[in-house]
Amino acid sequence: MPRRSPLVIGHRGAPGYRPEHSRSSYELALAMGVDAVEPDIVATKDGVLVVRHENEISGTTDVAHRPEFADRKTTKRVDGQALTGWFTEDFTWDEIATLRTTERIPAVRTTSATFDGKQGVLRLTDLLDLVRAGSAEHGREIGVVLEIKHATYFESIGLDLASMIVRDLRSAGWADGELPLIIEAFESTVLARLRAMGIPASYIYLIEASGRPYDQLVAQGKAAATYKETVAPQGLDALVGKVDGVSVNKRMLLAKGSTIVADAHARGLKVFTWTARPENSFLAAEFRGEGGKAAFGDYEAEWAVLADAGIDGVFVDHPDLGVAFFRR
Repeated sequence: MPRRSPLVIGHRGAPGYRPEHSRSSYELALAMGVDAVEPDIVATKDGVLVVRHENEISGTTDVAHRPEFADRKTTKRVDGQALTGWFTEDFTWDEIATLRTTERIPAVRTTSATFDGKQGVLRLTDLLDLVRAGSAEHGREIGVVLEIKHATYFESIGLDLASMIVRDLRSAGWADGELPLIIEAFESTVLARLRAMGIPASYIYLIEASGRPYDQLVAQGKAAATYKETVAPQGLDALVGKVDGVSVNKRMLLAKGSTIVADAHARGLKVFTWTARPENSFLAAEFRGEGGKAAFGDYEAEWAVLADAGIDGVFVDHPDLGVAFFRR
């Protein structure tokens, strides 16, 4: 049976208030009452998993302003897209550890930007320890929703994220099923590998509103199913027994007549959605208000559509607002 209220997941911690994936972002999310937090993981060249949304880190650290790393700027193709900047796989962990976190969208989140330059980058093991300690401090069980980024790309350059994840989960005491763990990715092949490696978790397939999964595109070319086809009834049939659910771009649930949640639930699959944000910048057009991009629009009206759909989990950037709305 679906939960009466969805899991409220601190998306990158509490990035509505602190730079994403920073220690204070996660500490604030835990204090605000989330059921779980969501770290994204990428790798350094010496095989350390670090908590960053992308392997290109100029938007969320001070690396572009560090003269000692100026020569690391380069252009690469990641998941078929050309990107220019500084990439985690070109740094050792000791080098990454000297960087400081910054706000990704300072024009929208001005308060968060006041914390720029004050905190270092977390490793996955740091985050797992932080959540364990936070669970004890706040007297409740708090989970981790671990998102794997660019697994096929990293494997192509000799960095096997799946093996690194197993290593870190085991070393941090998160690999035995005692603590609530969800593992998600936009690529189903890495999820299948981790299941086969015996990591007890709920496995969630991330679904974009358009395009095709990169791992399937590499394997099958244009014959690969699109994300939209994957959450159509026939596509969901193929996921049964392989994953425990899907996590879809909220635009897919806001679309008139969407039956994704009902179709997935009919097959025993959970449905999460991302990302519930209150600012006009991120709301669907009909829910935006006055005051510019940074102002809060009628976010409760948008979130009500998501809640009424019967979702099982929701990613939020402002955990206090998410807990207050989705648990009432």
